[in-house]
Amino acid sequence: MVQHSTGPLAGLLVADFSRILAGPYATMLLADLGAQVIKVESPGGDDTRTWMPPTRDGVSTYYLGINRNKRSVALDLKKPDDLAAAQELARRADVLIENFRPGGLARFGLDYDTVTATNDKIVYASISGFGTGAGRDFPGYDLMVQAISGLMSLTGDPDGSPYRAGISVFDVMAGLHASIGILAALHRRGETGRGQHVEVNLLSSALSGLVNHSSGYVAGGTVPFRMGNAHPSLFPYEPLPTADGELIVIAGNDGQFRKLCQVLDLPDLPDDTRFGRNQDRTANREQLRPLLVERLAKRTKDEWFRDLLAAGVPCAPINTIDGGVALAEELGLDPVVTVGDVPGVRNPITFSDTPARYELPPPGLDEHGEEIRAWLKN
Repeated sequence: MVQHSTGPLAGLLVADFSRILAGPYATMLLADLGAQVIKVESPGGDDTRTWMPPTRDGVSTYYLGINRNKRSVALDLKKPDDLAAAQELARRADVLIENFRPGGLARFGLDYDTVTATNDKIVYASISGFGTGAGRDFPGYDLMVQAISGLMSLTGDPDGSPYRAGISVFDVMAGLHASIGILAALHRRGETGRGQHVEVNLLSSALSGLVNHSSGYVAGGTVPFRMGNAHPSLFPYEPLPTADGELIVIAGNDGQFRKLCQVLDLPDLPDDTRFGRNQDRTANREQLRPLLVERLAKRTKDEWFRDLLAAGVPCAPINTIDGGVALAEELGLDPVVTVGDVPGVRNPITFSDTPARYELPPPGLDEHGEEIRAWLKN
């Protein structure tokens, strides 16, 4: 197969043995940046092909959102010819990415040790739920990790039930961490000529991604708790009511708080010893909040949004996703790209010389199977 991409990863061949979200998201990012990605699916296809609604022309939009710029081949690894094709693909690949349960590919001769015996330049990336030790047999679903890591304990009203995040946030983080690890290993390969095994697991990605909360525990001995939309270390940093609905209002430092008070016509508050420093505002938030709310109630959220932003105060309306896309369009970010006839979200990275590519729509199951099998036999 001949690839004409000019992206920053042009010339790299990625064998994608992953499915569902973390792995396919990582390989789509690599594909957008020019890598040639061959998506190896079972005859039943990636699980997300069946995760619906919503759909576009009968195809799951979940699947469509993370599989553009790839070619699909369906291989039954229990069949000798298909297994031979998979092993040959691994022998030729620069990168292999998989999210089988740890050790699950060994019986097919597609584990790291076996693959590197014939291809020592390969960067072999494995994504699991809970690592290769005592958690190796745990299923790797994002919701499990949100629960086990502590994220759900932080999400929701203080007196309510724990909630999951609105997206599979740790699948996405693990996909990003896998991409970073792959790129770092490729850089190292450029110096040594040898690849290596890159391993990522969702629980470790979660603990890293919990940032200030996990640090607060491991470094400070503090177990955080649910605060609704409030922030444990900043105030204001939450939705506050206006005349016609809530507006996110943020004072990330003392200077921003002073600007906020100027716009709200509360000029004395920054010099009040209860509110002058961030730690004071955080400690006295229950006294400060009603003073801010009283002023905000006099105008609409859109009026405050305009004036606060103009003054340099971070704030934001609470949109649905259509509103977020519309604002990105208004700001000239061109958030939507159409590949074939399938709209998708633009790759968030821009390059001055080697832009992301949008050449192939998400493939149908085994859409390129005949072409790929013939190529692997040559």
